Amino acid sequence: MNATSFDPAPDQDPDVPLAPGRIVLLTTSHRVAPGLLSWPAWQVLHAADRVLCADGAHPQLPYLREAGIRLDEASPTAEELVAACAGGRTVVVVATGEGEPALTDGLARLAGSGRVSMPELELLPASYDLPGARLLDLVQVMDRIRVECPWSSQQTHKGLAKYGIEEAYELVEAIEDGDRDELREELGDVLLQVVFHSRIAEEDPDAPFSIDDVAGGIVAKLVHRHPHVFGDETASTPEEVKGHWLRTKAIEKQRESVTDGIPLGQPGLALASKLASRVRTAALEVPLPAGEGIGYELLALAARAEAEGVDPEAALRVAARTYRDAVRRAEGLPG
Repeated sequence: MNATSFDPAPDQDPDVPLAPGRIVLLTTSHRVAPGLLSWPAWQVLHAADRVLCADGAHPQLPYLREAGIRLDEASPTAEELVAACAGGRTVVVVATGEGEPALTDGLARLAGSGRVSMPELELLPASYDLPGARLLDLVQVMDRIRVECPWSSQQTHKGLAKYGIEEAYELVEAIEDGDRDELREELGDVLLQVVFHSRIAEEDPDAPFSIDDVAGGIVAKLVHRHPHVFGDETASTPEEVKGHWLRTKAIEKQRESVTDGIPLGQPGLALASKLASRVRTAALEVPLPAGEGIGYELLALAARAEAEGVDPEAALRVAARTYRDAVRRAEGLPG
């Protein structure tokens, strides 16, 4: 059925007053499985005099028909839809992905004209996105880019590694600057790296994995390392939480040394601070190595900073920025 053959008001009884009726615009989310509609939506659908949908391939249609809803595949004009409501009828329009802008604009023009007795207009969301639903869009977009983009389709884990480091540093900079808009953008860039690498990993012939495997792994890790949240353990302080984390991590990793798992390729101050943190947490008595030169002096400073709860990398960046501003002022530039 289409707009040209749309019968706006079939079987209208001339003796019944032409009450304006009701139009319900039913919206659904493509990020929720079709058929999972709210109870108010099902009530409206079953009680409606007519249910219309312009898209014959709408994913909800098979489920609505299975539930006994009689559907017309039609794209009426605003005038035809108003006429279809005459006599107090309720017409439900199952919105397409675009939200029926032409129809709603037409209804707004009719209402603004003042010449038409308008039916009651209602927007009824039949399904809502769950938190994190837009991540599904990101996965779909990344999948298409990987297939169709000449540059993205050729990328490898090794080729993208440098971007992961760059994006991490840009995220840190946004955090330190306190710029909320920049923070949101940089978090997105870091997230892109995760999704991109996961999409590449799907193509590995020997050990493929997907973004679902990545997410599933971190979910399992978080649950296991938070027995005070998901299990029978208790923790009332951050220190107790850290203790749970370290104990469960030690069991998982079965490491021989407290230094196992520390990436040696990270910046020097961060590496020194991490080593000092592991030693202190394990209550080991390990004196700093005796030696001469700036390296040993920096090691001692990093260990001191960690003991005082200071991130030496962050502290040095603050000092370096102050130095940069002083240089710019010496050049006659704004700091």
